Amino acid sequence: MRQRYWTSGLLRTICPGSIRFTTKDGKKRWDDWVPQDRVRKFTDENKELAAQLHNQMKSVKATNQKSTSSRQGKKSSSGRGATNIGDISSARGSEERHAGTAMQSARGPRRQRDYDVETEDAFLNRPSIKLSIPDHIKAILVDDWENVTKNQQLVPIPASKPVTRILNDYLEQEKASRVPGSSQADILVEVISGVKEYFDKCLGRILLYRFERIQYVEAREGWISTTGDFAGKTPCDTYGAEHLCRLLVSLPELIAQTNMDQQSVNRLREELTKLTNWIAKNATTYFVSEYETPGQEYCEKARGTK
Repeated sequence: MRQRYWTSGLLRTICPGSIRFTTKDGKKRWDDWVPQDRVRKFTDENKELAAQLHNQMKSVKATNQKSTSSRQGKKSSSGRGATNIGDISSARGSEERHAGTAMQSARGPRRQRDYDVETEDAFLNRPSIKLSIPDHIKAILVDDWENVTKNQQLVPIPASKPVTRILNDYLEQEKASRVPGSSQADILVEVISGVKEYFDKCLGRILLYRFERIQYVEAREGWISTTGDFAGKTPCDTYGAEHLCRLLVSLPELIAQTNMDQQSVNRLREELTKLTNWIAKNATTYFVSEYETPGQEYCEKARGTK
């Protein structure tokens, strides 16, 4: 299912872990986004299987066309010869079983559809974003990885300076260099809004290490509560610069799954580079100085031993 995380047209992306299908129906074509578990890997074996299924469908079409022509010749006086679509439906069912893909039936009269998975070359040739990450941020993220995965420590939450505050501080400072009401000012607001929304959507999916999952579950329970440190908060209100930078370094790979044109990619790269450099310059203000060490009970839960 496609989800629009960005607030308007600059960046349109999908839920991480989805694959794009191009669907063709006569002269019409559109894009479908499906989870990875519904798609086979791009291997020689699966390419051969796809070719076999394609040839099978062509054979069924040819057989049905001959059958239709024969019946139309016999029933020319009535003009009621109809194409037998039962075989096509059966072939589609066979294709679904072989490919492991559950395709929904079209409403009304069924029409043949060709589902073409993008080739690996086409995917790699999409406009990509090469985001330059300052060395200081890279070093911080390496330490962050070691603290969580090796030392089994946690970033304290709720953060004293959460993502919401970091992005708002940057927005207020950067707006001073933009002409009010200009496209540059509008793009800035759009990008910051998009980063916030994307962070909220991606945190639990791709931004956490395994050791942080228990902490995240506890925070999520607090978000829907009416009391406590997490009451009424969002991920952007709870986590800080460490997790925000995890998102920023992941964006190039995620943006590769979009249908953005090169001009939009270049504009987005400029905005994200400015944001990343600003965070690096203000690292001492926004990154935590010490990680916390959880108790034995938490460690056992995180390891799955309790």
